[in-house]
Amino acid sequence: MSTQGSPQTRDDSVPTPADVVAPAGDVAGPGDGAPARPEAPEAAAAAPASSPVPSPAPAPTPLPVEPAGAEEPKGRRRIGVLLVVALLAFLIDFGSKLLVVARLENHSAIKVIGDVVTFQVIRNSGAAFGMGQALTVVFTMIASAVIVVIWRIARRLYSLPWAIALGLLLGGALGNLTDRLFRSPGVFRGHVVDFISVQHFAVFNLADSAIVCGGILVVLLSFRGSNPDGTVHQQADKGERADKGE
Repeated sequence: MSTQGSPQTRDDSVPTPADVVAPAGDVAGPGDGAPARPEAPEAAAAAPASSPVPSPAPAPTPLPVEPAGAEEPKGRRRIGVLLVVALLAFLIDFGSKLLVVARLENHSAIKVIGDVVTFQVIRNSGAAFGMGQALTVVFTMIASAVIVVIWRIARRLYSLPWAIALGLLLGGALGNLTDRLFRSPGVFRGHVVDFISVQHFAVFNLADSAIVCGGILVVLLSFRGSNPDGTVHQQADKGERADKGE
């Protein structure tokens, strides 16, 4: 004899409580092996990542690119040439003035080439070759301004001929400016020592010669179209037109 619900008396057409509960449990547990349903996008986004995502490496900083034609060491060498030429011109002029003042002042002239070229000391209160003797202070200020202008040009000096020309101008201007500042009768009014006398021409010194030679070289370079920065006038004009899109 069996009781209701035993295996012997179970009627397959009557569902048991287990059969009723089982379908409601479609969600399988971790160990049931049933496929898991996909999670909602919001849940996937909220879930923490299983492994950290590496941050992108910072982009390398680009190295500065030198502009085409920029030659800084070359520029320094040209400034050195200017300073060397100016120093030589100044020292030669300064030494020659010390020598002639000590040996020739208050003495008779020394003939170098007959009567055409002689050495005799003359104190000049004016400009080169004895011009403008009443404007001593003015010429002192002009010489100072020339030195400042030459130094400003030297910042962009890349041309060797220009370095030589400006060096001659600078050395000559410094030579005569030294006389204006330190010789009698006083500061800014000192008389320049001239000693090279050319017949039917003028009496001058080596500083005047350096200034004249440097000025002639500057004029020649300008006629050739050369600039202190090493460019040529025509090339500079073409570059300006290209920048403007002409």
